[in-house]
Amino acid sequence: MSPQRLDIGGQAVIEGVMMRSPKAMTIAVRRPSGQVVVREEVWRSISRRIKFLRWPVFRGTVVFFEALVNGIQALTFSANQALEEEEGGPLSPWAMTGTILLALGLAVGLFVVLPHFLSLLIGGPEMGVRSLGFHVIDGGLKVLFFVGYILGISILKDVRRLFMYHGAEHMSIHTYEAKEPLTVAFARRHPTLHPRCGTAFILLVLLISIAFFAVVFPLLPRPEWPGWLVQAGFVGVKILLLLPIAGAAYEAVRFSGRHADNPWVKPFIWPGLLLQKLTTRQPSDDQLEIALTALERALRIEEAALKEAA
Repeated sequence: MSPQRLDIGGQAVIEGVMMRSPKAMTIAVRRPSGQVVVREEVWRSISRRIKFLRWPVFRGTVVFFEALVNGIQALTFSANQALEEEEGGPLSPWAMTGTILLALGLAVGLFVVLPHFLSLLIGGPEMGVRSLGFHVIDGGLKVLFFVGYILGISILKDVRRLFMYHGAEHMSIHTYEAKEPLTVAFARRHPTLHPRCGTAFILLVLLISIAFFAVVFPLLPRPEWPGWLVQAGFVGVKILLLLPIAGAAYEAVRFSGRHADNPWVKPFIWPGLLLQKLTTRQPSDDQLEIALTALERALRIEEAALKEAA
């Protein structure tokens, strides 16, 4: 294992965990039969080939898109393993991609379009999209919808198991970062919450968007279009601005993850950790084994790459 601590990220998938390190992506899944199946591959970010994509904010946007692609791959793999004993055959990458794109479209409708028009109704004609009050209402509704969505899906049995794997992913990464042996006994000592979690990232995107939109929207031109078309244009601008907002949120999460013990940073981390209490659960030992397996395989690839470069 490399003596230098690597930035390891992960994602819970169907009955498994995906781990991604700077040079590796691994997915460990437990089939219905109990067999553990692992997919591992050498991975290289596009930012390693294009220098400017490593700049602050740019790299956050790259990480967002790469995480989306890797997530589709991991979910497709895990779904196919979970369906091994069912009829109908494996899911194709196109089927999973279509499902995720549909989910993204619904997410845009729920977390961008609906809050925008509800904010217009709540604020009334005297409060336009160029006012700070509008964006405070808009951001507050987004956070409310996001928390409500998590609470809603958490009643589903399969989602609760997904949240257990999410907890296992965090506990495993904590164990690695503490430089402890990657065993269930050591992982069990650590919390299910982690400052670099994707849940915290989404919350930061929602909060940063309030300030970002409040600054940008007063600078936008005033087109002489029908009212509904103007509002549709504003929604489109919001969707486009999500890219730099995601980049800024990534930088904030990255900084907070590296300075989590700083008393000045802890208050900013707290909301994300609080929200993770909804998206993580204490895992079983066999779920921790899956997360640790995925992590060990990723570190094995990193070690091999280090030896090859030496």
